Amino acid sequence: MKDKFGSIVILAAGAGTRMKSAAPKVMHEISGRKMIDFVLNEALNASNDVILVLYHEFDAISKYINENFMNFITHNNLRITRQDHENFPGTGGAIKAAFSLARHDRIVVLNGDMPLITEEFINNLNSTENEMVLAILEMDDPSGYGRVITRGSLVQKIVEEKDAMASEKFVRSVNAGAYSFSKKFLADNLDKLDNNNAQKEYYITDLVEIAFKAGIEIAAVRGNKEILMGVNSKEDLAIAEFLQQKRKKQILTKSGVIMRLPDTIYIDDRAEFEGECILENGVVIIGKCKIKNSHIKAHSVIEESEIVESDIGPMAHIRPKCAIYETHIGNFVETKNATLKEVKAGHLSYLGDAEIGENTNIGAGTITCNYDGMAKHKTIIGKNVFIGSDTQLVAPVTIPDNVLIGAGTTLTKSPNSGDLVLTRSPQTSIANFFYKFFKNEPK
Repeated sequence: MKDKFGSIVILAAGAGTRMKSAAPKVMHEISGRKMIDFVLNEALNASNDVILVLYHEFDAISKYINENFMNFITHNNLRITRQDHENFPGTGGAIKAAFSLARHDRIVVLNGDMPLITEEFINNLNSTENEMVLAILEMDDPSGYGRVITRGSLVQKIVEEKDAMASEKFVRSVNAGAYSFSKKFLADNLDKLDNNNAQKEYYITDLVEIAFKAGIEIAAVRGNKEILMGVNSKEDLAIAEFLQQKRKKQILTKSGVIMRLPDTIYIDDRAEFEGECILENGVVIIGKCKIKNSHIKAHSVIEESEIVESDIGPMAHIRPKCAIYETHIGNFVETKNATLKEVKAGHLSYLGDAEIGENTNIGAGTITCNYDGMAKHKTIIGKNVFIGSDTQLVAPVTIPDNVLIGAGTTLTKSPNSGDLVLTRSPQTSIANFFYKFFKNEPK
């Protein structure tokens, strides 16, 4: 097992009022996962001792964590603690809540709203023996932020913009809000924090000033917004998702996935790809999908399904719980809770709650009528079945192997193998009725 050399404390106690949402900030989603999922996954890759500090919506968040990180909770690699917000509000108070629980001699402090953080960067924060390490975010436009002035790998000072000299205003380095401390430094200095400020809160940033006054060297580890970005608003959330999508797509293209106009494609972080896959422009992949050796054509949507050796679309919709193998799904075909193997469904069909066997052809406009107004019912179609266009299959119904269903049929009862099924009315023609109706003699 990889050497785990530091504890990690994740601060997620705040209300996140700038998100303007009833949902806790860290529970907002990026690419199908909760924001806190990304932070926890990277932290748990880097350490066997992760402590999550909660307060706002404690019960809801802790319930989610216990359900979705049960294995880490069970093995005591992940623990949850509640901040004493009444007596020690603020980020400094959050550290107080977790400090005594840490098992290792070094403690990394991260924020729960940093969904782009990586295991590599966390390890970099612990790559020095300095008593304090500060993560520095390099910004294209640092206007409004205090600047971190460095010399080599050490922090010299942090100066607020209003106090910065002209030369210092050109510095693009700001405090990212992630740290690494020796446990001894925190033991010696946490009690020195006070709440003598307008908000009456205890701030972790005050530890920087305490270190300066004590002559303690603060090391700097630099990163950009693609790693250190914090999410404080819905606008930030959208930017973070764009950056996470970019990262995901880079990983997938390196593994062999072809993407056409990748910026137009959305891929859930839980989706898995295997073999040679092609995603055309406008494709949306949602949920825990598995796609293997398949071609997903333009503007198709795949949700919570498995696609193997198949081509889908363009403009098809594969809804949840589908398993599609060696199948052609054409444009404007929708499937839901359906299993298809070696099937052709070229266009304009709805196949819901269905099992369809090999070498079956689904004609245009075919519908499985699976809902009777109260309950859903299943349609089972065997092998070598030919279904003509504009057919309605009224479930529950079973069509055995080797059946031919004529176009325009409404099938309500299960046929026998080898049958031709027709429900059309006989065609009637009345000679010259057109001319009589319009009072127009033929020329």
